[in-house]
Amino acid sequence: MKHPIDNKMNTVFVHVSDLKTSAQWYAKLLGQEINTQEVQLPVWNMKIQGHTGLTLDAGKDSKKVVTPSPYPLFNFHTDNLEKALQFVMEEMKVEEIVEKTEISDFSYFLIKDPDGHCIMICTG
Repeated sequence: MKHPIDNKMNTVFVHVSDLKTSAQWYAKLLGQEINTQEVQLPVWNMKIQGHTGLTLDAGKDSKKVVTPSPYPLFNFHTDNLEKALQFVMEEMKVEEIVEKTEISDFSYFLIKDPDGHCIMICTG
């Protein structure tokens, strides 16, 4: 009998307090161009390669109160951690960066999005 829940991730939801600000931030982080006039409540679906999507969710009504996770719930991949680190520091102006960590053939650093969600950038 086939299991009723598929063993695959469909979409990651990131709850945000300001949809346009977050859409611009994630678009810049991922090298995308967006038209902020198209960003409308309650959600914005980021263009992501692969099967798993990324949906920014600000809710339908007034400004959503967000409690960010202090730990990364997902990561973005890079083939060059040094260039990615330089980009987030210089282009994204991210100030709060957890130092680069290397574990065997896996390396990463952590940053925070505009709502304080911890995002991992990694080589694995």
